[in-house]
Amino acid sequence: MGTRTRGSVGNSRGRGTARRFGTGRIKGGGGIGIALATTAVLLGATACGAGASASGAATGAASGAGAGTTTRTAHKASPEPSRPAGPPMLLNTITPQTGTTVGVAMPVSVDFTDPVATSARAGIEKQLKLTTSVPVNGAWHWFGDRRVDWRPASYWPSGTKVTLDAELTGVTDGHGRYGTHAYHHSFTVGSDTEVTVSAPGHTMKVSRDGKVVRTLPIDAGSKSWPSWDGTMAVMGKAKTVRMTSCSVNISCDKKSPDYYDLTLPWDVQLTSSGTYIHYSTGDPYPGHSSGSHGCVHLSLADAKWFYDYVKQGDPVTITGSPRGNAAGDNGYADFNLTWSQWLAQSATGAHATSVAL
Repeated sequence: MGTRTRGSVGNSRGRGTARRFGTGRIKGGGGIGIALATTAVLLGATACGAGASASGAATGAASGAGAGTTTRTAHKASPEPSRPAGPPMLLNTITPQTGTTVGVAMPVSVDFTDPVATSARAGIEKQLKLTTSVPVNGAWHWFGDRRVDWRPASYWPSGTKVTLDAELTGVTDGHGRYGTHAYHHSFTVGSDTEVTVSAPGHTMKVSRDGKVVRTLPIDAGSKSWPSWDGTMAVMGKAKTVRMTSCSVNISCDKKSPDYYDLTLPWDVQLTSSGTYIHYSTGDPYPGHSSGSHGCVHLSLADAKWFYDYVKQGDPVTITGSPRGNAAGDNGYADFNLTWSQWLAQSATGAHATSVAL
C-alpha cells in the first residue's frame, strides 16, 4: 500500500486511525488501517496516517426483464432479453452521490468490484456518459484496474449541473464479466471555494469566487513527519474521529511514549492515507510550529468554522512541505496530475461533455 502518512495529534507524536474506503476500495499513497469514528461520517474516519471510508455507494435501477400479463385468455410471458453468459460486472461506488452539491475539484469516480482488462476500458468509458449544463472538456483516467475517474482539464465551472448515465448492461470487463445494470447519478457543482495552506508560513487562506474570506493560523507536519503537498479535493467530514497509534502500527503498548488514543473534533479529510484538517488538543493554539504528523491543525473555533464552511470536492492546496505531492488516487488528488499525465491513462482521450437541452 505504500508508506503510511504520519498522523497529526499534536504533541503526542501520533498517526491516525483508518479504515478501508467503504466498499469502494479507494487506494492511495498511504497505508490502509482501521477507522474508528464516533459519529456518522460522510467520507472517512481516519487521521493522518491510514486509510479512509467512502460513502457514495453505487446506485441505480436494475434492468429487469418485463413479464407478461395474465387475463382470461392465457398469454405467454414475454421472453427475457438475452444476456451474455458469465458472472455480473459490479460496481462498488460511484462518487459523488446523486443529489449532492460538490466543489470545483471533485472528480466523478467509478470503482469496480473486480479488475477491468485494459482491452475493455475504452468500451466502458464510452458507456459512462456525462451530460452537463454547459460544455466541459475533460477525460477519464484509470487508477489501476478497478477505479476510473473523470475530471475536467481545469476546475469545474461553478454552478454546473452534471449527470452520469452509466449504461453498463451487457458491457464486458474483459475477464468474462458483464454489466447487468444501468446507473444514473446527478449532482451540482457549487460555489468556487478554494483553500491554500502555506506549511512554512503557518497560514491557511480560504477564498470564495476569487476573494479571500478568512486567513487562519495553522500548524502543519514536522520535518520528520511532513504533510503532503499538492491539491487534494475534500473527501468528506466527520464531527469527531478517534485516532489511535495501534491502528497504524505505531505502538500498541500503552507505556510507550508513542502510544495515543484520542478522539478529536471537526475533522475535514483530504486523503485516504489519513490527512485531515482538524483541531488537536495537543496543539490548541496553532500558527507558530510544525508539530503535527502530517495533518493541518486549526484552533478549536477555526476548526469548527472551517468544518461548517467547506464541502466535498473543494480543493485544498498545501505548499512548502518537503514530502511532495500526494498521489492522484490518494483520495481525490486528481489535479496533482498534469493534463498530459491524465490523458496517458485514458482509453478514449479528451472530449467535451454533452450539453443538456
